[in-house]
Amino acid sequence: MTALPLDTLKKKAASGEIDTVLACAVDMQGRLVGKRFHVANFLESGIEETHCCNYLLATDLEMDTPAGYAATSWAAGYGDYVLKPDPETLCPVPWLEGTALVLCDFLDHHHRAPVAHAPRQILKAQMQRAGAKGLVPMMATELEFFIFQRSYDEIRAEGYRDLEPLVKYNQDYSIQLSTRDEHVLRPVRNALFEMGIPVENTKGEAETGQEELNIRFGDALAACDRHTLAKHAVKEIAAQKGHAATFLPKWHTDRVGSAAHIHQSLFGDGENAFHDADGAHGMSRTMRRYVAGLLKYAPDCMLLMAPYINSYKRFVPGTFAPTKAAWSIDNRTAGFRLVGEDSKGVRIECRIPGSDMNPYLACAAQLAAGLAGIDEELDLPEPAKGDVYGMEDVPDVPHTLRAATETFRNSAMLRAALGNDVVDHYSRAAEIEQEDFDRVVTGYELQRGFERA
Repeated sequence: MTALPLDTLKKKAASGEIDTVLACAVDMQGRLVGKRFHVANFLESGIEETHCCNYLLATDLEMDTPAGYAATSWAAGYGDYVLKPDPETLCPVPWLEGTALVLCDFLDHHHRAPVAHAPRQILKAQMQRAGAKGLVPMMATELEFFIFQRSYDEIRAEGYRDLEPLVKYNQDYSIQLSTRDEHVLRPVRNALFEMGIPVENTKGEAETGQEELNIRFGDALAACDRHTLAKHAVKEIAAQKGHAATFLPKWHTDRVGSAAHIHQSLFGDGENAFHDADGAHGMSRTMRRYVAGLLKYAPDCMLLMAPYINSYKRFVPGTFAPTKAAWSIDNRTAGFRLVGEDSKGVRIECRIPGSDMNPYLACAAQLAAGLAGIDEELDLPEPAKGDVYGMEDVPDVPHTLRAATETFRNSAMLRAALGNDVVDHYSRAAEIEQEDFDRVVTGYELQRGFERA
């Protein structure tokens, strides 16, 4: 249910309480893009649709327009997409005066069909596959991040060097230390609550200055919408307080990285289809097959859980970032952790994604893999026990972007589940990331050689 029904928006517009509406879509990187409407124009026409350049789903992190995408290009002239607001997502933006927000879907400009490679649409397609089986995917994500003492502009001006976390200690579960960032996180919690997002809590995480934000589970689309809005809120509220927040998975070589764990289950007829009181560990046959699919196809899905060069710097043994495609019971060294053993809340937690994941893409990949496990009637191996990092008989996940891209590109399962256009589009995005990195490294090596000469 929307936190701001359309009739309420009209009343707040008439009273002058709201004068601006952000019409936002989600780009390939999981960021909000769109337009700021005067509320009168939004209510007159923007609520139906607006338009944007179709390069919004074909740029890199710096908003450059690299070549090689089939969907759009300079040769095709970079035409328009339609942005179609989803009224169910209307909500206030408490940290901005007189402002509301609505999430939009990308539609083809000519035929008004959903754009297949848009992140929100990719997830919707996998949810429809589950729905055809009478199942509703239920998910929740954890957001880990760091808050720095200085602002974004100050950090940029100093070349991103000598970064200093706002809290100077490992504050994992510490109430005393986490009080020091309450001037940021209290407004975040309250803003999310006012937006209709069922925020549960914030806490200190297991590295110097690291934070965690937890939101109650919902259906997969709601979970990803909430994740995206929460991440946006953290960045903007931190900036208003004079600080920078980063969701970079590995900001410092010697510091533990930030994750974005995905908790997932399937519901049928309002009940947890993963639960069977008579099954081992409380797991149903459906759950066992789903988890077996997650294990089998973890390498295929890696790119959508770890999409950048920096993503792979996080996977270090002994840092709570998993390096193996194993499942275990309440064991944080495994890529997949069984949570809620022998309870009606039994679920599987994927611990692989980093804080830089696009939640729609990562959750869609998880669904595709799990549903494949159900369709293929896969058997689940026995859970791993002990320290999974050192187990040589457990398969690794890809440890470089290059390897993950190759596995993703060649995945018959993902091509069948997501479609060739989607796989090719995000393969190209990964190639661009790798090309940019290779170009920088080559330039650095050439410069060093010149200096030595």
